Amino acid sequence: MTAKKGIEKICIHGHHFFKSSSCPVCPICEAANKPDTGFMSEIAAPARRALLLKGIDSIEKLKEVRLEEIKLLHGIGPGVLEVLRKYLTKSET
Repeated sequence: MTAKKGIEKICIHGHHFFKSSSCPVCPICEAANKPDTGFMSEIAAPARRALLLKGIDSIEKLKEVRLEEIKLLHGIGPGVLEVLRKYLTKSET
């Protein structure tokens, strides 16, 4: 039997999970909130949360913000920027 790492937490929906950090995000809820399509479906949860906090939830809103500004957000790395560029290019055609 393997030992669980971190502290057991319970989210507002009753899911039990373990975290070694102070991050309050429930991984079960986060997985359920992942979109099936679009650019948000191809990026990790921290990047999705950062974009949503900035009010970016569609390709139209993404077009209104410079990538230079987006790359400063927590959770946005080279892989995410590559996905965003791909969708921005796709939306121009």
